[in-house]
Amino acid sequence: MDTTSLPTAQRQRCEVWTRVMGYHRPVSQFNVGKRAEHRERCHFREATGRR
Repeated sequence: MDTTSLPTAQRQRCEVWTRVMGYHRPVSQFNVGKRAEHRERCHFREATGRR
């Protein structure tokens, strides 16, 4: 596995968006309680059906 990484000076923060109450919003704009709720969510990958 190739693990090439950038120097810290060249990296940039990735903004995470999620759907809440029918709207897509950046997690960075959530209040403290909603951020905690987002961290507790179970994430999964749905099978694509490809073989």
